[in-house]
Amino acid sequence: MISFHADNPMIVSRTYESVTGYFIHDDPEKLPLPAVPSRFGLNDDSDDRWPKFFECVRKLNDNSPPDISYKFILLSRHGQGYHNLAESKYGTKAWDDYWSKLNGDGEITWGPDPLLTPLGKAQARDIQSEWRTEASSGLSPPDTRYCSPLSRALDTCDIMFEDVYKEHPGPVLVVENCREENGAHTCDKRNSRSYIATYKPHFEIEKNLTEFDELWHPTIRETKPEIAARALKVLDMIFENDPQASFVSITAHGGFISGFLTAIGRERYTLPTGGTLPILVKAENRP
Repeated sequence: MISFHADNPMIVSRTYESVTGYFIHDDPEKLPLPAVPSRFGLNDDSDDRWPKFFECVRKLNDNSPPDISYKFILLSRHGQGYHNLAESKYGTKAWDDYWSKLNGDGEITWGPDPLLTPLGKAQARDIQSEWRTEASSGLSPPDTRYCSPLSRALDTCDIMFEDVYKEHPGPVLVVENCREENGAHTCDKRNSRSYIATYKPHFEIEKNLTEFDELWHPTIRETKPEIAARALKVLDMIFENDPQASFVSITAHGGFISGFLTAIGRERYTLPTGGTLPILVKAENRP
C-alpha cells in the first residue's frame, strides 16, 4: 500500500495495494517466469478456473464496505521495439549515455516512436495465443482496455486481441499517462494525436491527449517517483471512471509497469518485452 505526501507531484484520494495468492507471480520463490505463463499465471488450473476467479472478485466487492473495491488488472508490456534491439546492440550503458539521444545509427531507426520488430510482433502473437487459450476456458474479454499512445504499445494491443473475441464491451482507450518513462530518449517521444487517430481508427483517444507531444523533453528524464505518481493517476482514473468494471487490461511499457508496482506498494518485477503481469488490486478511499 502506498500514499504520497503533499510534496509529491500528486495528491491521491485513495490508497492501493496488491491482493496476493491468486497468481504464480505472487510467490517470489517461483520468479522469474516465462514472459507469458500458462493461464496468465492463474494458480487454479481447473476447467472452470476463470468463472471461479471472477466469482471470488465479485464476492470481495459485494462483501466490502463502500470505501473498498477490487479490480483484476492484467498488465501487458509491448513486444520488442527497434529501440530495444538497439539497446541490445550497444549495451545499456552506451544506450543510456549516447545512442538513446539519437534517432538511429544508419542501420536501425528507433526515434521518435519506433515500431515493433518482427520479433516484437511475434511476442505480441504469443500473448494473443494465450488469450485464445484462456478465452476457451472462460476468460471473458476485459471490461475496459487502456493503452499507451506509443506505436509499439498500440500495435501490441491490436495484435494480442485480434480475432480472440467476437466483440468487446468497448474499444481500446489511448491514455497519455500510460506512456513509457519520458524524456531524453527519442524512442519515448510520441507521434501526434492525428497520427494515432489515422493509425488506429478503431481505438478511442482520451479527450485530453494533445495534438503534439508536449511532455517529452530532449534533456530531462522523468524520475521514478514521477512515474509512480503518473501510474497513480491511471489507477484513480480506472477506479473513478469504471466503478463496475472488474477486469481491466493495460498495454504499456516496462518503466510504466514498474511505476505501477510502486504505486500499489509491490516489489519491482522486471517484465520482459511481450510479457504479461496479472494483479488483483484493492482500492480504499481515504477519509
